[in-house]
Amino acid sequence: MIRIAICGLHIESSTFTPYMSTAADFTQRRGQTLLERYPWITESPIPGIDHVPRAIAGEEWDVPVKRPWNRGVEWVPILHCSALPGGRVERLTYEKWRVEICDGLAKAGHLDGIFFDIHGAMSVPGYDDVEGDLINAIRDVVGPEPMVSASMDLHGNVSEKLFAGCDLLTCYRMAPHEDAWVSRERAARTLCERLRSGKGKPIKAMVTVPILLPGEKTSTRLEPAASLYGMVPEVAARDGVTDVGVWIGFAWADQPRCTAAVVGFGDDENSVRDGVREIAQFFWKVRHEFAFVAPTDGIEEAVDKAVVSSRRPFIISDSGDNPGAGGADDVTIALSVLLAHPEITGGDLSAIYASIYDPEAVKLADEAGVGGVIEADLGGHVDTRMPGPVHLSAQVRCLVDDPGGLRTAVLGVGGLSIIVTTRRNQYTTLEQFERVQLDPRTTDIVVVKIGYLEPDLYSLAADWIMALTPGGVDQDLMRLGYNHLRRPIFPFDEDMQDPDFTGITG
Repeated sequence: MIRIAICGLHIESSTFTPYMSTAADFTQRRGQTLLERYPWITESPIPGIDHVPRAIAGEEWDVPVKRPWNRGVEWVPILHCSALPGGRVERLTYEKWRVEICDGLAKAGHLDGIFFDIHGAMSVPGYDDVEGDLINAIRDVVGPEPMVSASMDLHGNVSEKLFAGCDLLTCYRMAPHEDAWVSRERAARTLCERLRSGKGKPIKAMVTVPILLPGEKTSTRLEPAASLYGMVPEVAARDGVTDVGVWIGFAWADQPRCTAAVVGFGDDENSVRDGVREIAQFFWKVRHEFAFVAPTDGIEEAVDKAVVSSRRPFIISDSGDNPGAGGADDVTIALSVLLAHPEITGGDLSAIYASIYDPEAVKLADEAGVGGVIEADLGGHVDTRMPGPVHLSAQVRCLVDDPGGLRTAVLGVGGLSIIVTTRRNQYTTLEQFERVQLDPRTTDIVVVKIGYLEPDLYSLAADWIMALTPGGVDQDLMRLGYNHLRRPIFPFDEDMQDPDFTGITG
């Protein structure tokens, strides 16, 4: 019987967002609830597997509920906490969870391995490398023997500490992350297979690539990221190589670890090092070719174009306040522009604004009830650096309880429906809109606080502009004001020399 513990903290945190993430923002899983998170334990299909290319998923997922590699494994649940991206996490919350994880591992008895389920871009005041701190604390408890397999978001960061503390590291190969569960299962399967093989710990190599780009310039839907990530399964299939991962890094944290990286592991040092170096060199070679995934414009220009367009629905990304990357979700710039258009407020055009975080406005809506009219100063209470609240008179069109206790109101002004939430939320699926009685498919203009469009929205968009709005996850990185990045780094230092891709081997 192989004994493998499961633990991890999963959030990406913008250090440029004033929102402070607390324990209340997280889903905390322990015991049986934690075990039920993973399809290889529950013997259920991998979420989203039908949309993942076979080259990424692999033939072994043709029958997703048959997992012989999972037999004879005792999974030991410790603690896993996950949250929508946000601001930095309260220090005491992180330190409390670190103690709980370490105490749980200390009491777990003999462990052969640890499945370390993290994002890789968590930030906490006073720490420059939270995941590095956590893996060091874990190693202090369990020692060097248990094999640690980390599953990560490709927008995470692989620091030297994290690389040293883990034996196997992998990350998503798709952006948007349709293969998130494929990647987690790959990390778990590789760990089990490695432990059974008796080979011991693999040889691993890492090359840091001094590039920092937002995800909206590195989507695998487009070149050159499609070719970059297309190299991964080919290199991972070489003799002597077990797996390879490419990390874009997290663009909205001002920390030395924030940079791209390529990591591989296997049994042949030359094959692993050569594969990692080959991918890193290609990444560097094509650095000038990365571009935004959609046409971009200012928010005023984007709404003007949407109003006169004949293509419906016309989707606009309010990218600078995207809660899916850590935005405060209450910047009102895009909302103000929509309200300034009489075609929308007069009802000639229909529009959805999804969404804005304002618990007090939802409370007013609850008091008024559906059909009632409220006066509210909406938004602008968290990210106060922006224009601030928008005063409006609006009709309450819908009140619902979304999953997770998320009380939600839809406020109407003419043809505009504004989704207002009591917790930060990101609207990515048609199901979410349906729950608040809205249908983007029959709406003229849809403004979403998002960067690149997730699959549902991407498939229905007749046209799309990514508005380069300000906020805590501003796509214009030069406007944010970094002070702690490891320099030189592209694109901040355009004239830098080619880096040394010798890398680190462990």
